[in-house]
Amino acid sequence: MQDPTPVFTDVLSHLDAGVMTLTINRLGKKNSITGAMYSALADALDSANHDPAVHAVVIQGHETIFSAGNDIGDFLNQPPATADAPVFRFLRGISSFPKPIIASVCGPAVGIGTTLLLHCDLVYAGDNAAFSMPFVNLGLCPEAASSFLAVQLMGYPRAAEALLLGEPFSAESALEMGLINRIVPPGEANALAQRQALKLAGKPMTSLMETKRLMKKGNAGMVAERMAEEGVSFGRMLQEPAAREAFSAFMEKRRPDFSAL
Repeated sequence: MQDPTPVFTDVLSHLDAGVMTLTINRLGKKNSITGAMYSALADALDSANHDPAVHAVVIQGHETIFSAGNDIGDFLNQPPATADAPVFRFLRGISSFPKPIIASVCGPAVGIGTTLLLHCDLVYAGDNAAFSMPFVNLGLCPEAASSFLAVQLMGYPRAAEALLLGEPFSAESALEMGLINRIVPPGEANALAQRQALKLAGKPMTSLMETKRLMKKGNAGMVAERMAEEGVSFGRMLQEPAAREAFSAFMEKRRPDFSAL
């Protein structure tokens, strides 16, 4: 007898009352995201896009952490070498998703844990949330069109501080910048996202989708163009000395030394 097919539990998908909930479920690894998880997320969004039973999507983590970003070991073993890499499939899927997406964010949201929020329609955060986009600190450049969307959302000075310094910023700062809609206690964030999603699921789907399309129409071309450009730069920089030093330092648990670069 063959063993049963293993169940993939690092990304959980649940559909109820018109709401598809995608839960990043790798708490032992700080919800860091592997290539397989990006594929699961991309496939789930594609399924939700074509399923008339899905009226809204919720993306959530745990009340102690949303996501530590890329799983570094997996990322180094399977770098995103082409436009069809799982991470780029996911980013294209979330940026062009036509139905409402709500995110619930508690604890750290690092790298893509923050940039994916730029493509969500509503974001609710626990008061323990901490957002960061530390790409420069890893010898890389922004992704997910964040070099465009962060400037547009936050204004250049704040976007420069977030992207050039790569330091974490609080839920209060994210609310002031317009990245999130509301701050609640961590134990209430996921429930709030679900309530808001259910409200959306009860509205006319054609109206929701057309309203979202119209709101995003002005940026759609630029987002796709910038995301593609960032992807090319990201792939090139991943092979350069600064990134190699940053990732080596991370794996060796030491501070990187960029003085010779």
